[in-house]
Amino acid sequence: MPDTLASDAVSGGPVSGAGGVRAAVDAYDVAAVRRDFPVLERTVGDRPLVYLDSANTSQKPRQVIEAITDFYAHHNANVARAMHLLGGEATAAYESARAKVADFIGAAEAREVIWTKNASEALNLAAHTLGSRLGPGDEVVISVMEHHSNIVPWQLACQRTGATLRWFDVTEEGRLDLVKAEAEGLVNERTKVVAITRQSNVLGTLNPVSTVARMAHAVGAVLVVDASQSVPQLATDVQAWEADMVAFTAHKMVGPTGLGVLWGRYDLLEQLPPFLGGGEMIEVVRMEGSTYAPPPYRFEAGTPPIAETVMLAAAIDYLNGIGMDRIAAHEQHITAYALKRLADVRGLRILGPTEAVDRGGAISFSLEGVHPHDVMTLLDARGVAVRGGHHCARPLHDRFGVQSSTRASFYLYTTEQEIEALAEALDHTRDFFNRPRSASRTRHRERA
Repeated sequence: MPDTLASDAVSGGPVSGAGGVRAAVDAYDVAAVRRDFPVLERTVGDRPLVYLDSANTSQKPRQVIEAITDFYAHHNANVARAMHLLGGEATAAYESARAKVADFIGAAEAREVIWTKNASEALNLAAHTLGSRLGPGDEVVISVMEHHSNIVPWQLACQRTGATLRWFDVTEEGRLDLVKAEAEGLVNERTKVVAITRQSNVLGTLNPVSTVARMAHAVGAVLVVDASQSVPQLATDVQAWEADMVAFTAHKMVGPTGLGVLWGRYDLLEQLPPFLGGGEMIEVVRMEGSTYAPPPYRFEAGTPPIAETVMLAAAIDYLNGIGMDRIAAHEQHITAYALKRLADVRGLRILGPTEAVDRGGAISFSLEGVHPHDVMTLLDARGVAVRGGHHCARPLHDRFGVQSSTRASFYLYTTEQEIEALAEALDHTRDFFNRPRSASRTRHRERA
């Protein structure tokens, strides 16, 4: 199973700095990238598919699809248990993928990488195991901008243990309100865990996780980061973040569904109890009791998502073949273009930062007089795929006084032409729902 690289999307080496970002955009051939994604060749009626829902899940390139086909066709076996040729090949691929993930996120060693079935399970694992350290009087701090997957597990942990859940507010611009948090003493000597998102899936806001890590560590607390939205878009260094645990998911980074990752500092993982019981997470089992394997296997009960890890390894090869600096530069460029273009759409209100500074490529908005589900439906009829709803972040929508929103989200294959198609479809949708009723009745009489 050789490394899988992107086709002819880019040329040249790594980039950095303002000039480097411009050079990265110039070197980036989005048309070549798009040729790697079969689904982007589809049409909706007589219109090309415009896929603007990558914050929900990304599309997959041929190279990644072929990797899972090759595994099932030529190397399929269970890991660890089978000592024959295929079992050895499957185990080698499985552990090679773990090492590749560790390198991709800047982990100190591969045994800090735990496989889960998605980021939600990874965050539940963190909450369940760290929850063993909580008790009455302790506090857990999250933020109002979290995905439900980084809210509900901590609510459950606090309910089980008697700990108290508190949270960061956000400013009107959609930034984490650190000033208010400091004034209120939000993170204090009672705080045991701080859990925040690196990048909001609604606002696109990038949070200063290193700053929050220092706040947490100053009082002896552990920092857990939900990086599901940022890992696909930005180079990641969990050690530079000073995080203690980081969760993300494969399906948002051109990889498979059914696979998530929880990274943790090994010295912390060693102290935590198992999450699920079963095969492979044990050391010795007796009827009187059991002892457990060291991390990461302690947290990986049963047959794992083997083929999915192979597919994720291929996805990382693909992203590295393009270059994360170039992907980030393209994302910044297309986000800035979209923010500027959407500002021209009459009646549209953007939630969160309106400038492409410390924000990623998810833009949520409301369109005056039109429900987000209706926006989504009419856009879909014109071939533009977006998401409508509260995006598993209802408390954040409550904070901004809206029931729900429409979200357009971008990735390495998004083009300026697709942003234009979005803006034109929004103009059409607004005009369709805001036609004067008298004019509508007049046209009805004329047709009759």
